[in-house]
Amino acid sequence: MKLIVLGSGTSTGVPRIGNDWGACDPDNPKNRRTRVSIIVESDQGQRVLIDTSTDLRQQLLANDIGSVDAVFWTHDHADHCHGIDDLRVMRYGRDGPMPGYAADETVRRLRQRFGYVFAGQFGYPTIVTLDTLERLRLVAGMSVKWCQVPHGPAQSTAFRFDGGTHSVGYATDISEITRELVDTMYGVELLVVDCLRRDPHPTHAHLAMSLELADRCGATRVVLTHLDKSMDYDAVNAETPDNVEPAFDGMVIDL
Repeated sequence: MKLIVLGSGTSTGVPRIGNDWGACDPDNPKNRRTRVSIIVESDQGQRVLIDTSTDLRQQLLANDIGSVDAVFWTHDHADHCHGIDDLRVMRYGRDGPMPGYAADETVRRLRQRFGYVFAGQFGYPTIVTLDTLERLRLVAGMSVKWCQVPHGPAQSTAFRFDGGTHSVGYATDISEITRELVDTMYGVELLVVDCLRRDPHPTHAHLAMSLELADRCGATRVVLTHLDKSMDYDAVNAETPDNVEPAFDGMVIDL
């Protein structure tokens, strides 16, 4: 299996508009962060895209990715779904739409906002067939587990993909460690987890919460994502355990 971090930044990215780098060193390219999205690739080379970030086109070009085999959404917030139109080019040459999946409420909201993507319009074909997660157990040669996690007053979906002896968990935009989340991620080899900043936040995990989740689920390796301008790459890397590291755009991990 393989993890590709397409984007590792919070909703405003790093730097923020106005060239605001906060505490991040602008001379370190690992601090230049687009909005969060990842790809999980199976040992057969099939790719699952999680979230269509606002920066999706730029991310796919930067990582030389021209196709994916399925799309998942964690929730419908703009930084996680408003790049959805960039899926249109990956529909070219396919026999049919790409399969897409999300939790019930996210499906409802995405259909309401982007109906043309899921039903076609004015002669344009359907880009994605959108289904709920209830009966999904296998995708792109990998088994799938998922659970809903509080994201402040909203919810976000955490995913786990297992292929052979390897496993990748993804839990972004979370504000609470639930029993179901720990159970879903328990024993995961690689955990990619929300870590907005060091101080507590009402809708996101902070550093201590992220490390607590990693410890409680026994993750072998941990990657911190959704990082804001206070989270300088080198500083965070120096203060976390050896098996924990901050994400950066273009990061590739082979399992």
